[in-house]
Amino acid sequence: MPSCQNCGEFVTEAYVRVFTPEESAGEGPRVCPYCEDKLRDGADVREARSSRS
Repeated sequence: MPSCQNCGEFVTEAYVRVFTPEESAGEGPRVCPYCEDKLRDGADVREARSSRS
């Protein structure tokens, strides 16, 4: 089962296919929708500026 590198939450194979860069495909996504402290920003990951709840 694939999991998020940041929070460890389960993610689907489809999410991995879409949001994981090809060079790190075996590692899983760097952030997911459940991460409260980080966000995807284009091809990068950045700290969240405000609460995501």
